[in-house]
Amino acid sequence: MSWNASRNTAPRWNTLAFRLTAGYALAGLGLVILATASLYLVLLSELEKSTDLFLADKLNVVRTLLRERPNDWEGLREEIQLESAARRYEQFYIRLLDEHNTPLLTTPGMAEQVDLSRLARQTERRPAHPFPMKGTHGQSFWVTSAAAEVGSPSTRTDIIEIAIDISLREALLARYRRWFLAILLGCFAIFPLIGYQVARHGIRPVQEIATTAQHTSSTNLHERILPEGYPFELASLADTFNKMLDRLEESFDRISRFSADIAHDLRTPVNNIRGEAEVALVRARTVDEYRDVLESCLEETVRLSDLISDLLFLARAESPLTHVHRERVNVAELLDAVRDYYEASAEDGGISLTTAAGTEPVVAELDRTLVQRAVGNLVSNAVAHTPSGGSIVLGTGAEASTIRIEVSDNGEGIPPDALPRVFDRFYRVDTSRSQASGGTGLGLAIVQSIMLLHGGKVEIASHVGKGTRVTLRIPVSGSR
Repeated sequence: MSWNASRNTAPRWNTLAFRLTAGYALAGLGLVILATASLYLVLLSELEKSTDLFLADKLNVVRTLLRERPNDWEGLREEIQLESAARRYEQFYIRLLDEHNTPLLTTPGMAEQVDLSRLARQTERRPAHPFPMKGTHGQSFWVTSAAAEVGSPSTRTDIIEIAIDISLREALLARYRRWFLAILLGCFAIFPLIGYQVARHGIRPVQEIATTAQHTSSTNLHERILPEGYPFELASLADTFNKMLDRLEESFDRISRFSADIAHDLRTPVNNIRGEAEVALVRARTVDEYRDVLESCLEETVRLSDLISDLLFLARAESPLTHVHRERVNVAELLDAVRDYYEASAEDGGISLTTAAGTEPVVAELDRTLVQRAVGNLVSNAVAHTPSGGSIVLGTGAEASTIRIEVSDNGEGIPPDALPRVFDRFYRVDTSRSQASGGTGLGLAIVQSIMLLHGGKVEIASHVGKGTRVTLRIPVSGSR
C-alpha cells in the first residue's frame, strides 16, 4: 500500500488536526472549569465568612449587654426581639435561655421557623461551632450557640442560641451553579469549533509541505515552498525542505550528466573498434594491415578497460563497506617511486620532475597502493598540462594533526570558474580536448575518493598561466 493510500484511509481521530483540536478544546474546557470552580469556592468561602462574622458579632453584642447591663431588659428585647423584624433579607432569630434551659427572650416567629427542641439538642453536641440546619419549612439556617456570663462579677450563666436564614445565599449559589453548567455546555460546543479553525490554520504550512513533497519526483524537482508568513519553526522546516530539494536537484543533474558522459565515453572507443573492424573487412588486407587494425583495436580496448576500472573503483570507494588496508609507509619513498614511474614521460615532454622532502622522515599509516594512485593521477595531470621547459615538484611534510603531500607545477593553470568543479566526474576544463588527449575526466574524482577513504581532504589552488598546486591532507592516524 502506498503512503498516500495509507494516509487517505487513516481514521479521522488519528489526524494531526483532530489531535490539535482535541488538545485545544480539552485545555480550554479545563481552564474554564478551573476558573469557574475557583470563583465558586471563593464566593462560597466569602459568604460563609460573612455569615460567621455576623453570628460572632451578634453573640458579642448580646454577651456585652448581659455582662455590663444585666438588668437592661429593654436593650436585650430590642436586640433580640425587634431588630430581626426590621431586616428584610437574611432573617435571624435569637433565643436567650437561663442556666436551667428556660427561655428568657425569643425572637418572634422563631418557633414557627426553627425546631427549637432539635436546635437545643444539636447545640448541646456542638457548642460554639456554627453548623447548617434545616428549618421547619425546608429553608436553610446557619446556627450556633454560646454561653454568656450575666453581670460583672458573674452571677449566673445564660445560653444564647442564634439561627440565621441563609436561603438567599443558597439560592445565589444555586444560580451560580446553573450559570456554571450553562457556560460549560456553551464552551463544550464552541471550543471544538475554535480549536478546529486554529488547528487548520496551524497545520496549513505542513499540508503545503506535504503537497510539495507529493509533486516532487525525479522529473519534477523545481517545486519550492514559500515560507513567508510561516511560524519560525515551520519556516525553518520549509527552508530545510527547500535545501533538501536543492541538493536532490543538483544530485539528479549530476547523475544525468554522469550518465550522459558515461554513454559518450564508452561509446567512443566502442565505435572506434567497430569502425576499424568494418573497414578492415571491406576487402582483403595484408598481414601488416590486419596487425595495424588489431593494434588500434587493442589500444581502444585498453582505454575502455581503464575507463571501466576507474568507474568500478569510484563505485567501490562510495560503498560504506569499503575499507583501506593501512600500513606504515615512508611518504618520501612513495613519492620517489611515483617520480621514477613518470620520469620518462616527463622527460619526453621536456618537463623537470623532482621531489622535495624535508630532512625529517614522514612515516604514516595509509594504504600505499591507493595513495600512490592518487599522487600518480596528480602527476599525470600535471605532465599533461605543463608545457616544455616547465617543472613539477612533489613534496611532503608533517603538521600538527595531518601529513601533507603536495604536487605543484608551473603549467597552464585552471580558470577560477572551473576550480569548484574539477573534482566532478567526467569534468574537463578544456571541453575541446578529445578523450585521447584530455583523459576521461575521472582522475581528480578518484583522488578525492581516495582522500575520503582515508578521512582526509584535497585542496587545490591555481592561477592561469602560473601553475597549479594540489595538496593532500591525511589525518595523522599513527603518523610520526
